[in-house]
Amino acid sequence: MCKVLCSTGALIGRPNNRDFYLLGSLKDKLCCDGFEFMMYSTWYEKIGELSAFLKSLEVSFPVMHCEKHIGEKISLSQNVADTLRLFEINCRLANNIGAQKLVLHLWDGLTSDRNFENNLMNYPKLLCIAKSYSLDLLIENVVCNYKDPMLRWKQLVNEYSDVHFVFDTKMAAFHNQLDLLYSEEFSYLYKNNCIRHYHINDYSGGYLDWANLKTLPIGMGNIEFDEFFVFIKKTGYSDTFTIESTAFDQNGNIDILMLNKQFDYIRKSMC
Repeated sequence: MCKVLCSTGALIGRPNNRDFYLLGSLKDKLCCDGFEFMMYSTWYEKIGELSAFLKSLEVSFPVMHCEKHIGEKISLSQNVADTLRLFEINCRLANNIGAQKLVLHLWDGLTSDRNFENNLMNYPKLLCIAKSYSLDLLIENVVCNYKDPMLRWKQLVNEYSDVHFVFDTKMAAFHNQLDLLYSEEFSYLYKNNCIRHYHINDYSGGYLDWANLKTLPIGMGNIEFDEFFVFIKKTGYSDTFTIESTAFDQNGNIDILMLNKQFDYIRKSMC
């Protein structure tokens, strides 16, 4: 049975001071099946407090999203030992809150995939740490500014046949690669159960349209989600989906109704 999750990143951001305590008042207003917890770099200094609070909520966190700068630092080969230490903190938190899956931006930031050989080389170290915490490490099809995410996935599969992924609809659409998911060339992704999670976001821009790289609710962009979910259902996938659509405005107010409509849409499409 599939689970529809809400990213905490959709709820908590700069406009509400990244106040993770807001989850306490929001959890019962959202009709999701749990949350994908998004880690921010500003929270390392309060990791004990954060972990204790999340466990006290008594809600499900099947997935955790690793802090995004990890992959960027690995791309730049900036003190890899310390970066792996930070990654392990993410893994420990994920394990503490009961997550089974850990989403990672293996490349990110301005450097993006330009130094992909560094990311490729360090992937086994990351995988080893994740496995030590009983986590399924999932590499996201993060937007690239040098090559493209599906090429990077291919390179990972060619080097490490047991690699697992999370597929993000917005990031695929940004590169005009959503249709590749339906192609025979990439059929191994679902035939071999490589994709273990989906991020569901709409996209309103064109090819490599950086000015429109926004995380939009379903129906606010140009992705054909009816077609997408028909295909995903045919592949036999019935696991986790996360809605990431930014739900807070510039004042930090959160659009609960918008999020609940999206959870309902996915359930009607898949569950």
